[in-house]
Amino acid sequence: MTREVKIGKRWVGDGHPTYIIAEIGINHNGNIEIAKKLIDAAKHADVNAVKFQKRTPELCVPEHQRGQMRDTPWGYINYLDYRYKVEFDQKDYEEIDRHCKSVGIDWLASSWDVPSLEFIEAFNPPVHKVPSALLTDHKLLRALKTTAKPIILSTGMSTIEEIKEAVSILGTKHLVITHTTSSYPCPPDELNLSMIQTLREMFPCPIGYSGHEVGLVTSAVAVALGACLVERHVTLDRAMWGSDQAASVEPQGIMRLVKYIRVTKKSLGDGIKKVYDSEQSSLKKLRRYSQ
Repeated sequence: MTREVKIGKRWVGDGHPTYIIAEIGINHNGNIEIAKKLIDAAKHADVNAVKFQKRTPELCVPEHQRGQMRDTPWGYINYLDYRYKVEFDQKDYEEIDRHCKSVGIDWLASSWDVPSLEFIEAFNPPVHKVPSALLTDHKLLRALKTTAKPIILSTGMSTIEEIKEAVSILGTKHLVITHTTSSYPCPPDELNLSMIQTLREMFPCPIGYSGHEVGLVTSAVAVALGACLVERHVTLDRAMWGSDQAASVEPQGIMRLVKYIRVTKKSLGDGIKKVYDSEQSSLKKLRRYSQ
């Protein structure tokens, strides 16, 4: 069985290099210059793509949360106003699109509602992402399927039954499923990386990993367990204001993570036992045969 999906010009799946996404999300705090610096950091680390989040706040913020007040870099404002502050508009995304093309990196977004999906689709991204929170939004899933683009489905805070239902809507032909736990940051004992193997047994499509943990090693372990795609949040500084910053990786960390993932993938080999040329000297000096 071949597990592979083509995202842009790259094949993602078994036998292919791990596809690495740097999740910028809303770590830009509504500042396009911060977003561009994060794009540059991701490119410098040699990741494959950067990802943003797109919402229509009046559709995505529940009524009971809209008036909740919170301290923000823009003052003490309600949650709905805050959501607008961190949303990029048409001009901003045109700048993101231009900047990504100029440095040579793909970009995509998690669309949190149908109008946002239509907005992002107009930029012709190579793939769309379903955030964990919307795995059960079947209207959005059906709209995503009509784009005929590859889809990455995140599975945090979801039951197996809910995942199966989402997959039945999306199909598996152009689907990548990512295991994740939606805690920010996620404690090690809740990462449950063995779910990567469980999902591989359940579904015939490529399986990836979206991590929210502190540290890098566990994301490389995910690759050793069969994740063909890895997504991690990136930030310029984990001390910056914002709900996702603490579960993010700074630029130097992303560079190390890419190295760990590439070395891990290379070290897995093909599972066929062989005697390597590099062993010949030791074989000649140390091998002993006995009858």
